[in-house]
Amino acid sequence: MNGHHMAAALAALTFCAGAAAHGDFRCDVPKAEWQPQTALQRKLEADGWKKVRQVKTENGCYEVYGFDEKNRRAEKFFNPKTFELVGEVQQKN
Repeated sequence: MNGHHMAAALAALTFCAGAAAHGDFRCDVPKAEWQPQTALQRKLEADGWKKVRQVKTENGCYEVYGFDEKNRRAEKFFNPKTFELVGEVQQKN
């Protein structure tokens, strides 16, 4: 394998690993059916999350950064209509 092929293969592996590590979660909900981000934050805090640092939109889902009910760093994805957990990124220790 020459240098160009090796570089291309390494770039592809890096991209795939990054996508898998960050999560490839998708929510297909019409925007008109979304609940407010603040409602999700209140729900998570009521469920015992210690701190919600940020809620943003990613692939049609709400992506939440914070500290969960066990006070572990969390990056989780929720359906914006139902607030159902659709996935999470495993945090490194």
